[in-house]
Amino acid sequence: GAAILSAADWAESNGFTHIITLDADGQHNPEDTSRFVDLIKENPWTIIIGNRQFNNAVPFSSRFGRQFSNMWIWITTGWRVQDSQSGFRAYPVAALRQVNCRGRRYDFEVEILVRGVWAGLSIVYTDILVHYSDETKKASHFDPFQDNVRISRVYTWLVIRNFLPWPHKVLFNTDSKERLSILHPVRSFKLLIHESGSPKDMAFSSMLGIFMGTLPLISCHSIAIFFIATRLRLNRLVALSVSNICMPPFVPALALSVGYFIRHGRYLTEFNIQTLGYEAPQRLFEYLIGSLIVGPVLALFVGMIVYLLTMIYHNLRSSKGKDGHAG
Repeated sequence: GAAILSAADWAESNGFTHIITLDADGQHNPEDTSRFVDLIKENPWTIIIGNRQFNNAVPFSSRFGRQFSNMWIWITTGWRVQDSQSGFRAYPVAALRQVNCRGRRYDFEVEILVRGVWAGLSIVYTDILVHYSDETKKASHFDPFQDNVRISRVYTWLVIRNFLPWPHKVLFNTDSKERLSILHPVRSFKLLIHESGSPKDMAFSSMLGIFMGTLPLISCHSIAIFFIATRLRLNRLVALSVSNICMPPFVPALALSVGYFIRHGRYLTEFNIQTLGYEAPQRLFEYLIGSLIVGPVLALFVGMIVYLLTMIYHNLRSSKGKDGHAG
């Protein structure tokens, strides 16, 4: 991180707009920089990442680490990245100078992606080959303990910050897409309808709606679902619609019954002013316990159904399109 920022200072003072970085352990081919140059011209306000094409020689730790890091990037930005740990990148110098990152070692590489997206940058990929050998492992300065602790600490704060209820500061207004506005309800509704409809996104949106709808967020379900779906770049209309499955009485009663059984070893059979009135705080706690069990199970079940239905729908549309062209 410190080396990249020093390079950005030098580049800015010498009139350069971008810098390209690559790992010095020999895993990257410097000739691939030509791919980055072409993409820089097309996408000046993006962070361009070399998507490493792994083969059998790549250590399992690298494969797992990449997928694990990709997941946290999605949670903090809503972007489904392909290789968040690749050091072969191109950065706009202005972004490195203006986006405030605390990390100065390997934690910088994940922090700049998250804060860069928050600031208004996008992420673009180009496939690159990667070479791993014993010499590559020896040349790395990555400390498995200290650097993983730093990265975990950064991710923890970024996740917390992403779900705090105030917007991120946009430094680069490069997104020309229309945004939701209460002043334009019709346009906003059309935007919601045309949000991402891939099978995976539809499934995750449904799972979010079900899980949040199961929780005892009395009178706050819609606000919470809309906020989290926005942060994760999921389909907000689908998440809100599917959450209606969890409306009383069935799902809340099921969650309460499960929570009561966990606490007392038996089911709640008496419904009167004592059990539902005077003991309401206890029932609410049991409702919460039960929802943390019922919610994930029901969300997974509904998510699988939505995924399969969306896949079938996309396949039918694709086959009809082919038939139309053939005719």
